[in-house]
Amino acid sequence: MFTDTHCHLDFSAFDDDRDAVLDRARHAGLQRILNPGVDLPSSRAAITLGDRYEEVYAACGVHPNDALTWNAHTLSELRQLTSHPKVIAIGEIGLDYYRDRAPHDLQKRIFQDQLALAAEINLPVVIHSRQAMRDILQLLADWQSELVRKNSPLAGCPGVLHSYSGDLQEARQAIELNFMIGVTGPVTYQKADDLRQTLSQVPLSSLLIETDAPFLTPHPHRGERNEPAFVRFTALKLAEIHHVTVDTLAEKTTSNSQKLFNW
Repeated sequence: MFTDTHCHLDFSAFDDDRDAVLDRARHAGLQRILNPGVDLPSSRAAITLGDRYEEVYAACGVHPNDALTWNAHTLSELRQLTSHPKVIAIGEIGLDYYRDRAPHDLQKRIFQDQLALAAEINLPVVIHSRQAMRDILQLLADWQSELVRKNSPLAGCPGVLHSYSGDLQEARQAIELNFMIGVTGPVTYQKADDLRQTLSQVPLSSLLIETDAPFLTPHPHRGERNEPAFVRFTALKLAEIHHVTVDTLAEKTTSNSQKLFNW
């Protein structure tokens, strides 16, 4: 049984055939799907999908590319949303210096505010990082240190670095902080040898599989809209580079997701 620990089912790309997409996911063996929000409206939409589909769960958060939507009421509204039983994480949150759609100091401030919220309500975090790994790891190290100081149960499994694209040293730093490493479709791309080499050195106990649908479609469907059923292609490639069966890979990543999200 597979899990897709990052999929934006609420996006308009799925408006015409969302039920069919979920049917294909079930037939492909998907057991759980996490839909992270990128702002308050999409976080609410993720919760609505969680109410509609048994296998869909929600994360609530404000993405760094949507940081300019943040206002004096956003944090309290996020806190209220997290009381819903289908909300199992804070996300998608982090830093993005590639798109650079908001000042870095604002991105950092709302990232830290949401990390503090996660610690307050004891929910793991789903981290977006693009060309910002150094700052991400520093902020996560500070946060993790505070979790340990307060003897928080979250310290043992605080979150996942979504769609990992960093190097091996950075992956090891994240794992030392007890973070999971999320793997998406680019691991299947022909020119992704460096990424495959890095991920081959990440222990199975630290891996999650994701689609980030409708984006990052894996080979052999690259160029099409991505969807949760395609997570199996990422799983097949990860199994290959770790020299295990896909059943073993599916079992381990599903177990890892249960440990992190308690779903």
